[in-house]
Amino acid sequence: MTTSKTKVLDFSGQTIFIGLDVHYKSWAVTLQSEEFEIKTFSQPSKAMILTNYLQEHYPGAKCKAVYEAGFCGFNIQRELALQGIDCEVIHPADVPTSDKEKRQKTDKIDSRKLARMCKNNDMKGIYVPDIELQEERNLLRARQKIVRDKTRVKNRVKSYLKFQGVEIEGFENRQWTKKYIEILRKTNFSTNAGNCAFSAYLDELEYLGQQEIKLDAQIKQLSQSERYRENLVLLSSVPSIGLISAMTFLTEIGDINRFEKFDDLCSYFGIVPNCHSSGEIEKVGYITKRGNQFLKSILIECAWVAVRKDPALLQCYKELLPRMNGNKAIIRIARRLLSRIRHVLMNKEKYRIGMMK
Repeated sequence: MTTSKTKVLDFSGQTIFIGLDVHYKSWAVTLQSEEFEIKTFSQPSKAMILTNYLQEHYPGAKCKAVYEAGFCGFNIQRELALQGIDCEVIHPADVPTSDKEKRQKTDKIDSRKLARMCKNNDMKGIYVPDIELQEERNLLRARQKIVRDKTRVKNRVKSYLKFQGVEIEGFENRQWTKKYIEILRKTNFSTNAGNCAFSAYLDELEYLGQQEIKLDAQIKQLSQSERYRENLVLLSSVPSIGLISAMTFLTEIGDINRFEKFDDLCSYFGIVPNCHSSGEIEKVGYITKRGNQFLKSILIECAWVAVRKDPALLQCYKELLPRMNGNKAIIRIARRLLSRIRHVLMNKEKYRIGMMK
């Protein structure tokens, strides 16, 4: 009587590279080995389904995955990391795409492209914050969105009054204080429908104001935590930087030491120019649209205030004006201000007003 031995699957010492094109309901998945593409398939958008499949079909293999940053944030990366899968998140604009791939774009093609990049190690993943830092970022981002919504509602109120032909004396120059909103609430239109529509805008504005106050209190409490207390004091020494802007910088930057060079930090803030060079022709364009959208505008606003408070920055600004207009000059000031912010955080030194360097 003979017995046959069943060979057990063992991929120890081998690497499976995984390209993920993620969507809300499904993922396109491409598996690739060192030698060739293994397969491409679609699955429900669950990390556990993928890990179970890999453990069943490729036990012992080292797995490395990559997907583009998008709506799902970093949750997939964290879930795969917990299952022992090395996963990176890359900027969508950093994925090289041929003309053919642009004209014939499908989820499978995208996942295959990502798998090839993963295998060739032809990518640089973006920074993945820990869950605490991410949620603290969200607190500041929520406040910024609330402020934008308030501005939109104020513009709707102005537009409504203009459209209805109602004029309130000094409307354009008034501050949106509680007293002034009460004046607006006393404004009457010809019908109940008109009054109801106008009142809805004012109710929304009042609600957003309450939410802003609530978020401000939470941000102030967060600023006194051990993670931020010391750096907040340092950043508060910078002219033009208050509590909200300082906490926005700290939560968005995270660890300042992760930026090896100052240019890397400028790129993250989005204050580097677009460049196009060919042969002897070199063109430098406007500042790039890449970068953290929550940081660029705040830094430029701070720069406008800083030139009024720091004589050294004011002198630098005046020296730039003969060569360029004010909007371009303030970008240079923003870079200089960012350099000083970096120095303050890395060297744990308070800002010194009037220093030329």
